Amino acid sequence: MKYQNLKRYFAALGIIAAGFSANAQTKKFIDPANMDLSVKPGDDFYTYASGTWIKNNPVPAKETRWGSFNELRDFNINAVKSLVEDAAADKSAPAGSVKHRVGDFYTAAMDSATIEKLGYTPIKADLAKIKQIKNIQGVLDQVAYMRTNGLGGGMFGLGVGQDRKNVNKYMVNISQGGTTLPDRDYYLKDDARSVKIRDAYNTYMVTLFTLTGSTAEEARQKATTVYKIEKQFAEAQMSRLEMRDPYATYNKLTVAELNKKTPDINWTTYLPKFKIKNQDTVLVSSPKFMASLDGMLKSIPVEDWKTYLEWNILKSSASSLSSPFVKASFAFTQAQTGQKVQTPRWQRMSSLTDGTIGELLGQLYVDKYFKPEAKERMNQMIVNLRKAFEIRIKGLEWMSPETKQKALAKLNAFTPKVGYPEKWKNYDGLVINKDTYFQNLRNASVWGYNEMVNQLGKPVDRKRFGMTPPTVNAYYSPTLNEIVFPAGILQFPFFDPNADDAVNYGGIGAVIGHEMSHGFDDSGSQYDAAGNLKNWWTAEDKAKFDAKTKALGEQFDAYTVLDTVHVIGKLTMGENIGDLGGLNAAYTAFKMTKQGQSNEKIDGFTPDQRFFLAWAQVWRGNILPESAAQLIKTDPHSPGPYRTIGAPVNMDAWYEAFDVKPSDKLYKKPEDRIRMW
Repeated sequence: MKYQNLKRYFAALGIIAAGFSANAQTKKFIDPANMDLSVKPGDDFYTYASGTWIKNNPVPAKETRWGSFNELRDFNINAVKSLVEDAAADKSAPAGSVKHRVGDFYTAAMDSATIEKLGYTPIKADLAKIKQIKNIQGVLDQVAYMRTNGLGGGMFGLGVGQDRKNVNKYMVNISQGGTTLPDRDYYLKDDARSVKIRDAYNTYMVTLFTLTGSTAEEARQKATTVYKIEKQFAEAQMSRLEMRDPYATYNKLTVAELNKKTPDINWTTYLPKFKIKNQDTVLVSSPKFMASLDGMLKSIPVEDWKTYLEWNILKSSASSLSSPFVKASFAFTQAQTGQKVQTPRWQRMSSLTDGTIGELLGQLYVDKYFKPEAKERMNQMIVNLRKAFEIRIKGLEWMSPETKQKALAKLNAFTPKVGYPEKWKNYDGLVINKDTYFQNLRNASVWGYNEMVNQLGKPVDRKRFGMTPPTVNAYYSPTLNEIVFPAGILQFPFFDPNADDAVNYGGIGAVIGHEMSHGFDDSGSQYDAAGNLKNWWTAEDKAKFDAKTKALGEQFDAYTVLDTVHVIGKLTMGENIGDLGGLNAAYTAFKMTKQGQSNEKIDGFTPDQRFFLAWAQVWRGNILPESAAQLIKTDPHSPGPYRTIGAPVNMDAWYEAFDVKPSDKLYKKPEDRIRMW
């Protein structure tokens, strides 16, 4: 992934488009009609805050979950739809202009007739190429060809990113890979759910092999072959929890040292086939995995590898081919997530346009939907949150002055980015044709790969955004020490220029604080003010911090998701610290405002109650059980009900706002409340 170091910290946050909120005079930013006032907030704050909304908003057939985020993302995708449809219909846009290129991309993506006619023709030549492979070197060369020619990867990940211990330099990163299922556990565990998903995966493989000319028996044999190889990869992989340790995945090796670990792969001659030259050192996330891969190259027959590579082309292409392939791809998704019907094509293709040429589409989006005053207000709130965070760090009883000084230096070094990039990426050289959908995707993949490897030897680009402007989300990057808020998130329920401070601080204020807190979570706190992976803690302070993270992990471990399935406190630790630190910082900032210092009620609620209710309404939602079971293994964010309560139950202000008593179910004794940032 191009922004692998960023994606680890993406915090799931979502919104409507600026300028579309209801009339300010009639809108209730905290609406009692969405609540269940028959429930005591101290017993079940999630249901109290959102119970009626949850009851009245089941998951639509085309979705896997439905909540505030999804409502707002749904609104936003309709905004994107209006842009791409307008661009496609505009015959006057000059050739080569942003609008013309966006229009051509979307036109090709919506040309179902041509796509159906082509079947799997777009990948026939590539499948035929695999048949010519004679030996293991041919297998390895094919992996490089696929990676550099927009056909997916296979075997291992390869990218370019900052050196985490020398962040002013780009380096080649080689990581574990080789599998298709969302987590290695699906290969290694035999619980009913894992078996069901493996069966669906087998059906998916058999279907695609059959659609491309294999007999039923050949397809079954091929599926068995692929699965055996992928299971071996899964057995060699580090777990998601192990991957959370940035030191465990930081293994700097010379190319000569890597060659010794993988005798069957000569990286000196292999890296240039990935268009990577003049690199004598690489970062390897899992040397153990690479050694296992080398062993597999010796033990697995070339014919089996050819089948595996064939599968990699099929799975990376299926959703972009004719309808039998798309249906097979969706059936596999359905088995994993429980989604009832395929998302409409216009929606998939609008999202694909954003995901493929997001900074072309983003220019159109910002022009139409992003208001400068939203950016100004956001910048001011960031200033306020930084001040609040500073006050909180200075007031920490558990941290020594020495470590506080380093923490404050890091806080002051945060770079905030709001809305959209200062300099747009214009995709110079990317060919987009309104008649060649699949080729457009492939061209874009090749363009993106070349852009990535061409960073080597150049100064680190600190201006780029890791998300597109329409994205309803935000993120923190540890190596850039930056907090980033795309235009798409600067809307209600996170932010509304007409809302009272309680609503904005309980919404976007908590988001700003959340991203700041990622710089001080269990992983982010291992990076210094410059973004380097470097310890800045005293041993005593680190021990105290670790004790607090342990307590927070235990709190979340106790939460049940489905039947006997629990939240994994260690997997969700970074996000839980983000929520706890973020909501506390937002509350401190809110108390500096005029409303924060008053007791004037609006719609029957005090300012403090409105602050916590604004936080709660962000996380309301319903989710299909299949999706909930998958996300608990793969998503570093805790489920919505527990994000709603996880931070507030550790805040004295929440107890006071809702008069929570020791007899209430959510009550924690003052001495048991976790006070971190």
